[in-house]
Amino acid sequence: MSLPDAPPKPIATPCVKVCIVDPESSLCLGCHRTLMEIAGWTRFSEAERDALTAALPERRSRIRPEKLGLV
Repeated sequence: MSLPDAPPKPIATPCVKVCIVDPESSLCLGCHRTLMEIAGWTRFSEAERDALTAALPERRSRIRPEKLGLV
C-alpha cells in the first residue's frame, strides 16, 4: 500500500487582502502588484516571485501617499 503524495507546498504571496487597484499607478494598494502580476502569480517560477517580491517596497513610492492613508 503506497502513501498518498504529499500536498503541494503553498505558494507565498504578498497579498494582504486589500485588493484595490489604483488607476493612476496600476498597482494594487495592498500588495503593490499589477493585475497581470496578480493573475499570473501561480504560474511564475519561485525565482520570478522572489524577484518581484523584492521589488515591491520600491513600488510603494509610485502610489500617492493620500491613497495609502498616509496623509
